[in-house]
Amino acid sequence: MRLAQFIDENGKRALAVTARGESRFVKGARTTLDLAKKALVEGVSLRKFIADRGVGKPVDLGRALKERRILPPIDHKDPAHVFVTGTGLTHLGSAEGRDRMHKDLADPAKLTDSMRMFKLGLEGGKPAKGQAGAQPEWFYKGDGSILAPPEGDLPSPGFALDGGEEPEIVGVYLIDGEGTPVRVGFALGNEFSDHVTERENYLWLAHSKLRPASIGPELLVGDLPGDVQGVSRIRRAREIIWERPFLSGEQNMAHSIANLEAHHFKYELFRRPGDVHVHFFGTATLSFSEGVKTEKGDVFEIQSDIFGLPLRNRLGAEKAPKPKVRAL
Repeated sequence: MRLAQFIDENGKRALAVTARGESRFVKGARTTLDLAKKALVEGVSLRKFIADRGVGKPVDLGRALKERRILPPIDHKDPAHVFVTGTGLTHLGSAEGRDRMHKDLADPAKLTDSMRMFKLGLEGGKPAKGQAGAQPEWFYKGDGSILAPPEGDLPSPGFALDGGEEPEIVGVYLIDGEGTPVRVGFALGNEFSDHVTERENYLWLAHSKLRPASIGPELLVGDLPGDVQGVSRIRRAREIIWERPFLSGEQNMAHSIANLEAHHFKYELFRRPGDVHVHFFGTATLSFSEGVKTEKGDVFEIQSDIFGLPLRNRLGAEKAPKPKVRAL
């Protein structure tokens, strides 16, 4: 079952559910957040809440996407109550990449801080039940205001040295009234980053991540399959200039989802009732690592049948701001 937020043909917000290949209006809620809150109050799952109320008329989500009426699959009236964060060095990559990685791990000269972090994940990223696992790399991207809608632009700031895609799976959470994280679902995500800045000095990782991102178009409700397969590509004008398969899901990760969640939500700051969390789980597939230099107007496309509609965003550009600080 998948959910999608969109603007209907009357200009009003609406929520659609897709099941068994058919998309229909959700009754009783117009937003994912509203639906989740009502399900929590009634003590039922999202699936049961929707089933109990029935569904409305069919929805053409493909048309809505083409007309740019689909919104991110989760949002909040106050974007400051949405935390957008992520973890890195979590994925095993392709067979070729794994072979190269194991050779690097065996060579003391190549054990950089990043490789040491990755090794910790390999050795302790999937702990036994009740045990604490290895901490992953963690980063902050921004609040809900940085989430671009599907088909929307990802503006690269004027001071950026690069703007590149990162095809990832995203966990979406709501903190309930008692401070307990509740997973609403999973979505495709483009964790757009500045890889040149990050490569120049890993201490600039925090700077490289303060960029827009996009998730959706649809939210997968339920468990994430162990093996997620998809395709990431870049279109320039009428040509596909780069295309590669990407793998995710725990079968292709050094960390379990539960371990990544545990290390994020162990902080009290991230368990504030009413807040929404959008958490990127990492990737092993980047066009940047193959020497691709993106240009303004390039379109990033991330697709996986598990998640329904593809996530597409165009690379934009912003002028470098020159903020001035004044004293009171």
